[in-house]
Amino acid sequence: MTKAEIQLVRSLADKRAREEHGLFVAEGEKLIDEIRSSALRIRKIYALEGIFTGAEVEVVSPKEMERLSLLKTPSKAVAVVEIPHHKLRLEELKGQLVLALDEVQNPGNLGTIIRLADWFGITHVVCSPNSADCFNPKVVQATMGAILRVKVHYVDLERFLHDAAAEQIPRYGTFLEGENLYTTQLGEGGIIIMGNEGRGISRPIEQLVSHKLLIPAYPANRPTSESLNVAMATGIVCAEFRRRAAEA
Repeated sequence: MTKAEIQLVRSLADKRAREEHGLFVAEGEKLIDEIRSSALRIRKIYALEGIFTGAEVEVVSPKEMERLSLLKTPSKAVAVVEIPHHKLRLEELKGQLVLALDEVQNPGNLGTIIRLADWFGITHVVCSPNSADCFNPKVVQATMGAILRVKVHYVDLERFLHDAAAEQIPRYGTFLEGENLYTTQLGEGGIIIMGNEGRGISRPIEQLVSHKLLIPAYPANRPTSESLNVAMATGIVCAEFRRRAAEA
C-alpha cells in the first residue's frame, strides 16, 4: 500500500477531511462484515491476511495496520466507506418516535444515543449542526453497527422544530421543572429533544418544547447528583415511551 493511502485513512479522523472526501473509517471485523451486508458502499478494505476476501480487499501487514488504525489497539481490518446521505421528510415522521439532539458534543454520548435509537426502533436522529459528527471514528465505534440502520440528519434544529409544531407533532424535552415522566400522558409518537452535556436544552429550543418532562430521582427528597448523563437520560425516556406503547 502507498503512503498516500495511509495518509488518506489517517486524515479521515478529521471532520473536514471526511466532508471533503465524502468518506469515513470503520474498524473491526464484525462492523465491516455488517457494512458489507448493508446498503453502504465500501471504497476499500485493508485487512490482515485471511480476514476478508474480495475485489475491494487489500491485504496488509501487522505493521501497516498499526499505521492505518485510528484505535489505541489496532484492529485486524479497516474499511474506508462512503458517507450516506439521507433525506428528511417531516410528513413521514408523524406517528413515529424521533430523537432530536441540541448540541450533544461528546462522541461517546452520540454513539451511545444512536445505539439506543437502534435498540428502541427509532429510525431518525436529528442533530443541530454543532452536535458531534456521527461519522467521527469514536462515534462509529460506539454505535456498534447501529449507524448502519439509524439515519442521522444535521439540520437547523430551531427551524425543524418550528415546522414540527406547525404540523402539530409533539415535542418532548427533559427539564428539572418538568412533569413526572412516569405519570404524565405520553403519545406513541413525537420528537424527544435531548440537550447539551453541560447546558441542557438551549433557550431557543426550549421555547419550542410542547411537553416538559422530568426524570424523577428516588426518593424525591434525597440529596442526589445534579443531573444524569445525556445518553443515560435518553435511554430512560425512550424506554418509558416504548413501555407505554407496548401496554396501549
